[in-house]
Amino acid sequence: MRSIARLGAARQLAGFTELRNNTVVKKTEDRTRDLVARAILENGPATAVALAARLKITPAGIRRHLDTLVDQGVLAAREPFQSSLDSRGRGRPSKVFVMTDIGREKFEHTYDDLAVSALRFMSSTGSNSLVKEFAKNRAQEITKRAAQILANKKNLSEKSEALANFLTEEGFAANNHSQGIGEELCQNHCPIAHVAAQFPELCEAETEAFSELLGTHVQRLATIAHGDGVCTTFIPNSTNLNKTGKRA
Repeated sequence: MRSIARLGAARQLAGFTELRNNTVVKKTEDRTRDLVARAILENGPATAVALAARLKITPAGIRRHLDTLVDQGVLAAREPFQSSLDSRGRGRPSKVFVMTDIGREKFEHTYDDLAVSALRFMSSTGSNSLVKEFAKNRAQEITKRAAQILANKKNLSEKSEALANFLTEEGFAANNHSQGIGEELCQNHCPIAHVAAQFPELCEAETEAFSELLGTHVQRLATIAHGDGVCTTFIPNSTNLNKTGKRA
């Protein structure tokens, strides 16, 4: 009887150990997938190879996590966005993985804050049709706060970098880099994407704010609100613009 009891206890312990190990593995897998998703959220669309190198995960491992995230609807695989300024044309580019609306909903957003601000503003004017005026008001607030940060920056590169840092603190996960005859500002996350999708005036006013802050004409190439993987703004060097604000 004791032998049977010991055998039963051993099997029970083995079952518990297996369950615990499976739970640990699952939690580890979940944490790794969260890291993969956050890497794309914070740094923008990326290929499997780039993600594997950044996170130090084997190519097979990263693809397994990416497949799961795509199946869950958190990520989507797309052809990479290519600016008209990019004429390298080195063969067929690798698929890039981008954050979906479902994926963004899993992270922090400020939709409620924006909606409340909009309602308060429109209520104070006595009208519900002043979306453009609200968008302009919001852009002016961005300009006012960001202007202090950009004030002492000497050139376009420093200004665009400072603007990217400011936007990151505002929840846009932004970065900038040199691109041909200017700078490219990327916002990899948009806390107001759902609202901006319905009211593009918000994006338009934000673009005008960037132009005012940087002291030069800027061009929006892509927006998350319109279904792109990242908001991309091209900022040409002022020396490459003629008096009309167009590239020479």
